[in-house]
Amino acid sequence: MPGSPFFCLAFLLLLLFPALSGQAGQSLPVDVRADRVVVAKAAREMVLMANGQVIKTYQIALGRNPVGPKEIEGDRKTPEGTYVIDFRNPESSYHRALHISYPGPEDLRRSGERGVPPGGDIMIHGLGKGAEWAGADHRYFDWTKGCIAVTNEEIEEIWRVVPDGTPIEIRP
Repeated sequence: MPGSPFFCLAFLLLLLFPALSGQAGQSLPVDVRADRVVVAKAAREMVLMANGQVIKTYQIALGRNPVGPKEIEGDRKTPEGTYVIDFRNPESSYHRALHISYPGPEDLRRSGERGVPPGGDIMIHGLGKGAEWAGADHRYFDWTKGCIAVTNEEIEEIWRVVPDGTPIEIRP
């Protein structure tokens, strides 16, 4: 009932956490195409851009060990640097997935100097089969093996508007 402490608390939570209200963001128009993706790891945000303008921002989950660049296979870190979306997997175990061209030349050089494998198979993906129930709450924890995770609904939209060949910059 309006005016009750419970109602006020619930209303405040919906204002502070729009994902809980189902109003986390409007869908992008069908004809929109991103020409750049920027990931800010510390802010847990992924931004789609077109012609230098932000067209949509997503809250994300990262690898379980998110601080610093990926250094070795299995370190559960999300890479840092500039890459390209180079292919997509419609049959991913994580709903749908866009592959990031990691490791790049600099990553290969660094891992080669250390004599360790750089890892790979870094994706932007949805939630694992059977984990759809988590919805937007998945992003309260960094849980991937180094990938960038969004909800299944979000990866559907990203899949539609981010073509292969799109540059992606992953910042600390």
